[in-house]
Amino acid sequence: MRAVILIVALAAAASADDFPTSAGTVKITPIRHASLRMEAGGQVVYLDPAQGDFDAAPKADLILLTDIHGDHLAPSIIEKLKKPGTAIVAPEAVAKTVAGAIILRNGESKTVGQWAIEAVAAYNMKRGPAEGKFYHDKGRGNGYIVTYGGKRFYFAGDTEGVPEMRAVKNIDVAFVPMNLPYTMPPEEAAEAVKAFRPKVVYPYHYRGSDLSVFEKALAGTGIEVRLGKWYE
Repeated sequence: MRAVILIVALAAAASADDFPTSAGTVKITPIRHASLRMEAGGQVVYLDPAQGDFDAAPKADLILLTDIHGDHLAPSIIEKLKKPGTAIVAPEAVAKTVAGAIILRNGESKTVGQWAIEAVAAYNMKRGPAEGKFYHDKGRGNGYIVTYGGKRFYFAGDTEGVPEMRAVKNIDVAFVPMNLPYTMPPEEAAEAVKAFRPKVVYPYHYRGSDLSVFEKALAGTGIEVRLGKWYE
């Protein structure tokens, strides 16, 4: 039994990646689908804590929310993670359902402690449930560029490869979605990533997608593709 527990613990630990910055190490742990945790300087940051097991999760100093859909927004989990002083940053459509959230619109920025946050537009240009409608309307959702210790992390949110994504600059680590019909296929995601050229890119929010297509499309570009444990 001890051996089994040890193996499970090691597997869980291996799912996190460390990134050195001028202010210390940032540790990023995939949780599930679009949910992840960042830890640095004794603080804990969650992106879209909506899927996964949060029963024993550390409390949040900062929560970043991207969209109104249930795979990004779960008020009951937010309540579980909150503590006195927890800051919540969200677009206006999300803030309507989350008490005390700081509204950040596309293109706006905010600094919370050592975390500098920029909101990037996240939306569909061509995909939707019906003619003339989109799964994600422009202006409703955010992606985020989070800077800590000079290192820039981009979490794209629910989006296609929109001009705002292609225009982001100096990204060290990017997390890019690729699932149909809601965002984009892997080949489109790869083309968008080639435009802004992060040093490292993770596919996330990719349920059912063929990640080998994404990896092959970026082979030889100098962009490192890493695969996190999002659905295990």
